[in-house]
Amino acid sequence: MAVPTAFPVIETAPAKVNLALHVTGRRVDGYHELESLVVFADVADEIVATPARRDSLRVTGPFADAAGSGDSNLVSRAVAAFRARWPDRVGTGLEIELRKNLPVAAGLGGGSADAAAALRLLAGLDPEPLPLADLAELALGVGADVPVCLLSRPCEIRGVGEILHPLQDFPELHMVLVNPLRPVVTADVFRRLQSRTNPGMPALPTPLTRPAQLGIWLAETRNDLEPPAIDLLPLIGDLIVRMGAVDGCMLARMSGSGGTVFGLFGSSAQAHNAAHALRAHWPTFWVAAAPVI
Repeated sequence: MAVPTAFPVIETAPAKVNLALHVTGRRVDGYHELESLVVFADVADEIVATPARRDSLRVTGPFADAAGSGDSNLVSRAVAAFRARWPDRVGTGLEIELRKNLPVAAGLGGGSADAAAALRLLAGLDPEPLPLADLAELALGVGADVPVCLLSRPCEIRGVGEILHPLQDFPELHMVLVNPLRPVVTADVFRRLQSRTNPGMPALPTPLTRPAQLGIWLAETRNDLEPPAIDLLPLIGDLIVRMGAVDGCMLARMSGSGGTVFGLFGSSAQAHNAAHALRAHWPTFWVAAAPVI
């Protein structure tokens, strides 16, 4: 990333979407082993930084109240971790504004994406490039999803999020995201998970360049957290059914631990038409249409 010449500096934090999420085991430390195909949608929070005497965080935007601020926010933790690891790398304090555009506790990796954006921003302020491996190692200490959010590109992930395989090829796709604005707590979903040792994902086709290839592969996959999340919030199941019935939808599924439901579409027009129809049906829900990046 080029060194910025002027402030404010802005870094986007795109929404993370799990197209497939298989829970394959549980480790002795309590963490779950996962296999997932992750993509990012071009709808995002934003991190805005200006020079200051000391670091601070201010949260704005439609979901600011739910996001929280202070030391509990992953952005604050990411900045503190960066300062502790590289205390002399960025020579000024930063006033950071987190523009919270994505719903919270929504299965979109918002907090992790925000933390990753903060780390990218700090690394970009350093005149000497930081090795990505070092930044990823630091990111994993902030949160399991932060390393993949650093890349913000299609990836296979395994383990607890530390094993990343960025995809060289990926078809052009568009996505509709719908969230009922009812937070779903990840820990509650995992507590309802019936089986913690499930089959892993099938091998991806290589190269993966056509939507039809992806559609065939996705038909053999699942989100193991979807049934327990629907048990917690049955409305998720209704969202999946209605999304899947929309013209042009290749796949409707829940992302992450919920409660956002995504639909995959082959064109921007299909996605925007679907979003319009879903907004009309659920006018109080959060609905977004965006390309996969």
